[in-house]
Amino acid sequence: MSSVTTWLVVPAAGQGRRMGADRPKQYLPLAGETMLARTLERLHLALPDARLALCLDEDDARFTPEQVPFARWQRVTGGAERMDSVLNALRSLPADDDDIVLVHDVARPCVMPADVGALAAAAHDSVDGALLAMPVADTMKRATSGGDCAGTEPRDGLWHALTPQGFRCGVLRRALEDARAHGTLVTDEASAVESLGGRPRLVSGRRDNLKVTHPDDLALAAAVLASQELPEHHAAAGTANG
Repeated sequence: MSSVTTWLVVPAAGQGRRMGADRPKQYLPLAGETMLARTLERLHLALPDARLALCLDEDDARFTPEQVPFARWQRVTGGAERMDSVLNALRSLPADDDDIVLVHDVARPCVMPADVGALAAAAHDSVDGALLAMPVADTMKRATSGGDCAGTEPRDGLWHALTPQGFRCGVLRRALEDARAHGTLVTDEASAVESLGGRPRLVSGRRDNLKVTHPDDLALAAAVLASQELPEHHAAAGTANG
């Protein structure tokens, strides 16, 4: 992947209201740091030479540059929705259409560096990009509007979408621009690419790449982090570099 630049886009402008906390969830403490710092640490372990676009709320007063381990990074103003933040980042990056862009949830601090590396390689090799995912293991039920069980759905071929998700910069920008033009709200980047006929590659990821959404998820994430074995890494904080 030496012929192209790898960019990381991390949307972190949300308020995380489902956590019921006194601050956005990316700033909740996790293993002695903020969740934001832990997530960026994992990405830096995997891709230390990548360039980072960190999407933050315009009025975010809790952010400090010491939470960023990357040498080359820039702050981007986040949007009302995830796709708005990512599109803002893509529009601001001095990236070529063939550069690789990996988008990762700030609320997935337990992603393993090996999975990030495998996803980056797959995104480089696939014309339609790739996403970390895991096969559905549980029995899937469809609910009625009243909360009753309406039936059982076959789980063959079903996968849980995870992040990072990676694409050529030009492909992802066109997909998100098209979604915005049609008033379509996409919840992950792969679905935007799919809407243009793309077929992103599924890269099997670890099941402990959990997303912190509800209050009890934070304690689970702390337990997962404590159980994971990582390569030794000594990262110095970077400075903003557009």
